[in-house]
Amino acid sequence: MEEAANSATPGQLVVVATPLGNLGDISRRALELLTLADVIYCEDTRHSSTLFSAHDIAVRRRLRALHEHNEASLCAEIVERVRDGQLVVLISDAGTPGISDPGSRVVAAVADAGLVVTTAPGATAVIAALTVSGLATDRFVMEGFMARKSGERELMYQQWAHEPRTIVFYESPQRVVTTLGEMAQRFAERRVAVVREMTKLHEEVVRGSVARVAEIFKDRDVLGEIVVVLEGACEAPALDDDTIRAALAEQLASGASVRDAVSHVEEALGVAHRTAYLLALELRAENGAGQ
Repeated sequence: MEEAANSATPGQLVVVATPLGNLGDISRRALELLTLADVIYCEDTRHSSTLFSAHDIAVRRRLRALHEHNEASLCAEIVERVRDGQLVVLISDAGTPGISDPGSRVVAAVADAGLVVTTAPGATAVIAALTVSGLATDRFVMEGFMARKSGERELMYQQWAHEPRTIVFYESPQRVVTTLGEMAQRFAERRVAVVREMTKLHEEVVRGSVARVAEIFKDRDVLGEIVVVLEGACEAPALDDDTIRAALAEQLASGASVRDAVSHVEEALGVAHRTAYLLALELRAENGAGQ
């Protein structure tokens, strides 16, 4: 039954969200699951012990470390625990497991084995930052952690130049100044929000144009967990067929082949190849009929 799968019953894996910072940001159901679980897999046992102590939950040697280096090797073990009827809980250091944190491989392995996977939803840094950014929330894309290699970063910037959705990504305090500087060279007038230390004592949200925010952070010694929310690109108005046909006609009249005319218009106007090609064929047929 669906209701049973959502309760603290044995023989299932439960993905449990934990607080981003403020230890009070956890649901009663999550606390119940942490209390009753046979085993809890977490990124750092010492870090998670703090959460258990804050809510008077006995650890009883139930914590097991699961991180990016051992997640793949632990999948079979976790599948067997669930198959044996254990209540297995998966948590990360903060937020929801699997969102740029370990967890997705384990969930896939348990699900592929035909066993129950459910969740006790709650905090996630992506949504928390997005909702306080002041930017559009109806459509967004999550990029995970910002790439470290310059070539990969450049590729991301090229994609973002045409991305109309709000862009959310994580960045380290050591690299955020560099990243903002690079973004200012490309997206100076776009709006951005840098969200730091959410729900913690020194929580901060800095909003403004990319150029302005980059200037604010330029000489700062930045600390803490950071999420960056970048405004998407303005969508260009759709071109009507008459505009595309006129551009094609000009190219054809100058002696360009259909292929060359299509290639030129496709690049100059950002038109889909199929659209330009079909219109070019129509123009050629019309011109042929009129001769």
